[in-house]
Amino acid sequence: MRNKTHIEWTESTWNPVTGCSKVSAGCLNCYAERLAKRLQSMGNPRYANGFSVTLHEDLIDAPKSWKSPRLIFVNSMSDLFHEKVPFWFIKKVFDTMKECPQHTFQILTKRSERLAELAPKLHWAPNIWMGVSIEDKRVLYRIKDLLKVPAAVRFLSCEPLIDSCGDMKLDGIDWVIVGGESGPGAREMKVEWIRPIYRECRRVKAAFFFKQWGGVRKHLTGRLLNKKIYSEMPVQKEENNRNL
Repeated sequence: MRNKTHIEWTESTWNPVTGCSKVSAGCLNCYAERLAKRLQSMGNPRYANGFSVTLHEDLIDAPKSWKSPRLIFVNSMSDLFHEKVPFWFIKKVFDTMKECPQHTFQILTKRSERLAELAPKLHWAPNIWMGVSIEDKRVLYRIKDLLKVPAAVRFLSCEPLIDSCGDMKLDGIDWVIVGGESGPGAREMKVEWIRPIYRECRRVKAAFFFKQWGGVRKHLTGRLLNKKIYSEMPVQKEENNRNL
């Protein structure tokens, strides 16, 4: 069951975990929560528990049957490092990723402290990219936690970008995604918050991906920044195959 997606920076999604809980300001208008409630009302059995954290052990092996190489976003509907996801389950997910070298797996978390704590106990195969969400300067500590992780590619998702990230340093970061919030209640993103991130990406030679301006009707605001579309992807270098 390869799930194609409209998320611009990936190709497929894989959700062995669904459901989450709010941990910071970026979670206020969570798209996954809205979607989970809609799927629950439609009778989708995967969302019988709504947006409560739910493990789907029967989906752990799913990528093994996907033969064509894919960029796969892991848990687009949850957070693999949520405190309610037990370590044994996280390890099984990592085992599957290791056993599927034809794919590239992209993991994103807001729970960087738990990520840093568990990272030494996990096998970081070269096809595993690890990222953290950065919505404003209050959560810059997540970058320091990410830098402790020996992932082949380390990335940031500055989406939704809801305020300035201040003097954010990106040494050791390979890729940055920037995007505005979309959907009901979407908060405005200002261009002056984006420019320092772009300049810092250029300084450290990190790939820059501008996903969207967002808004209630994101298809109207589009992806143009400085009259260009930025869809840069990271180059995985040999020296990035970091080991603990």
